[in-house]
Amino acid sequence: MREPVDLRRQRILAAVQSRGSARVRDLAEELQVSVVTVRRDVEELTREGRLRRGHGVVRSTVPVQEAHAETAAAPDDDRVAVVVPVRHSYLNEALHGARTVLEGAGLRIALHLAPQAAGTERPLVERALADGAHGLLIAPRWRGRAEEEADHEWLAATGVPTVLMERRPWRGSALHALDSVCSDHWYGAHLAVEHLVGLGHRRMVFATRHDSPTARSLRAAFAEIAGAHPLVEQWAWALVAPEAGSDGPYTADETAELPALMRKVGATAVVLHGDVDALMIVQRLAEESVRVPQECSVVAYDDVVAGLGSPPLTAVAPPKAEVGRTAAELLLRRLAEAPGARPGRRIELLPRLMVRGSTDRVTSDRLSV
Repeated sequence: MREPVDLRRQRILAAVQSRGSARVRDLAEELQVSVVTVRRDVEELTREGRLRRGHGVVRSTVPVQEAHAETAAAPDDDRVAVVVPVRHSYLNEALHGARTVLEGAGLRIALHLAPQAAGTERPLVERALADGAHGLLIAPRWRGRAEEEADHEWLAATGVPTVLMERRPWRGSALHALDSVCSDHWYGAHLAVEHLVGLGHRRMVFATRHDSPTARSLRAAFAEIAGAHPLVEQWAWALVAPEAGSDGPYTADETAELPALMRKVGATAVVLHGDVDALMIVQRLAEESVRVPQECSVVAYDDVVAGLGSPPLTAVAPPKAEVGRTAAELLLRRLAEAPGARPGRRIELLPRLMVRGSTDRVTSDRLSV
């Protein structure tokens, strides 16, 4: 799902005001949209008198010092900070869901985008709290377990109501009692496996990233479910690409080219996290004259753009926007009650399976990959 236009323009405005000026090309890269899209947004913001256009550059109509002063002078009791990774289309939907709840309650959002590097969330949170935010919604990137562990102590001690979005704290960690809302990815993996088994598939390959909590949860879930399933004869897990793992070392099979691993397993189906990697494997299989779904069924995990494929991809769809809405509602309750009035809450929401054209029954003349 594309990011809402008004949210994208809000992000452009915030970026330019914080810097004083920015190149259109840089903004397009940060937001992962085309230069043409940014130009259209800048033209509209210019018409509204909120930005000034230059040759390839856009400037704020408010001096940086004045913009910061206005922010600092704003009342503290109606602002919450939201911290999410930059360039993360999946979490854009969660962010939009949270926004509708928070703005509907009359709260202002201070949006902070964490760059793609370890430890970038902490200074953003500290800045937001210094600016007067009195609540926090956060989805740390956490590429590896070491990064996650490094954030435990300070994130548990923010001093304001804090809710984790699409993140599940380790058992017994400093964050164990922190409020969190996330998708039940075990159930999502279960939906994918049962769908394929129901179509007669007995040999499967699961390919995920390994550089996020969701990816690591999915790997564990697929291994548990497929390993215990009486109808799954053989299965294997692999990285979607060598650069998608940060917690190795990995075996040769775990870093193998997917078509080669599928041939080795005799797989008639593959599940990939996320959509883009699933769309790419369909193209790769087509190059090797393997038809989807006639000769190989493909299931995507995320369902952000899976339905746009050719064929449209069957996909597990975590309730992304609902995660954001539920997290925001939980934060609102925390803000309205005395600290410690209720125990911490760990809320899990169930994904759904969207069946489309990339999966089919195994037939007697089906070819293995």
